[in-house]
Amino acid sequence: MIEDIKAICNGRLGTLAYFYFDFKDSSKRDIRSLLSSILFQLSDQSDESWSILYRLYTTHREGLNQPREADLTKCLQDMLNVNGQRPTFIIVDAVDECPSTPGLPSARKKVLDLVEDLVNSYRDLRICVTSRPEQDIRMVLEPLTSRHISLHDQEGQQGDIANYVRFVVHSDQTMRRWRPEDKELVIGTLIERANGM
Repeated sequence: MIEDIKAICNGRLGTLAYFYFDFKDSSKRDIRSLLSSILFQLSDQSDESWSILYRLYTTHREGLNQPREADLTKCLQDMLNVNGQRPTFIIVDAVDECPSTPGLPSARKKVLDLVEDLVNSYRDLRICVTSRPEQDIRMVLEPLTSRHISLHDQEGQQGDIANYVRFVVHSDQTMRRWRPEDKELVIGTLIERANGM
């Protein structure tokens, strides 16, 4: 999907930014990392967006002071409001890997609030968000679009998971020594509880 949208944007028909949340990488788990990445990518595709980001940079003592999340959000809004702005495509992958910890508000809640605000505020914004179907995420995202696509229950997705689990069980040196019925029990249980992942 990203490569297809890049082709559209290379034809000067739009701008693209994408971000992957990753629970294993602390620098890819919150709204600050999402916004910073998107701002950098969009500023690289437009002189006007670059000027907006540069103003943010200079008002924060040329990088000596960290901007607040609200400042980063305002910078993105300013970029999306540029006159004559081409359609902007933003892809956000694996929102479920953004922590949803108790607190005021969680990192995931901040991201979901941002997505909801962007979808409701910008007509020329095309946003794609991927995630496991966790309840808090579904509650925010499902009302925002009529184009909800779930791959979790798709036969191809389930088949890929089953093939991967079988491969690991049959190729792992320790597991190869297990009894056939134990291997099948593990394979069956993991496939059943994979929940699309």
